[in-house]
Amino acid sequence: MRVTVCELPHESAALPGAWAALAEHTARRQPELVLLPEFAFVGPVWEADAFDPGRWTEAIAESDAGIARLAELGAVHVVGARPATEGGRPFNEGFLWTAGQGVTRLRRKYYLPDDPGGHEARWFDRGDAAFPAFHAGPLAFGLNICTELWALETYPAYAAGGIHAVLAPRATAAATTARWLSVGVVAAVRSGAFCLSSNRVDRSGAAGGVGWIISPEGRILATTTPAAPFVTLDLDLAVPAAARLGYPCAVLRD
Repeated sequence: MRVTVCELPHESAALPGAWAALAEHTARRQPELVLLPEFAFVGPVWEADAFDPGRWTEAIAESDAGIARLAELGAVHVVGARPATEGGRPFNEGFLWTAGQGVTRLRRKYYLPDDPGGHEARWFDRGDAAFPAFHAGPLAFGLNICTELWALETYPAYAAGGIHAVLAPRATAAATTARWLSVGVVAAVRSGAFCLSSNRVDRSGAAGGVGWIISPEGRILATTTPAAPFVTLDLDLAVPAAARLGYPCAVLRD
């Protein structure tokens, strides 16, 4: 299955040009699935230390406008995370978009930090504690939104359930890139699955870019860079099943 990961600008003014470049890349490479960063079309609302209902309404509108343009990527499936409201409660919601069905809600982010520059617990209500498998065509995947990559307890169930990939939309800082790559490797090896992540990026380093594709054996197959902010690879979906027959999945099966 051909997949694309990316880094897209944190700053809204820089997004139109980057989006056009991503659409040009996907037109050439024709991926079946594109993974977007966390809140790809929305400014970093979580940097403010208090929830702002007006800004939240704007964020919903920004996200809806961006999602309305997903067909421009020409992909069969697009996965990301967006702001969503239900029953008056704000959530960080994973979604799957397809050309035929539009947007399908996946799961809502459960683990919410509250740190300087990342006050998610003040902006979002806690979402879904369960981490089920989802499907995008032949691809079975788990969705761990940003901080949830550190939810190591999710990986044994992924391995037992036979997923092909862990998908992780992110909004993580440049200073923490090494540790995020490390947990991406752990996610892949412990799940016996590919790990894909896309990140936001900006000049200040508040968002550090570096999307990745990691093999079930823990090899970093590709990363995005400022010079190459989009990466497309073909994944062999038979590889995860073979990886789970080896170490450590086979040893930890029980």
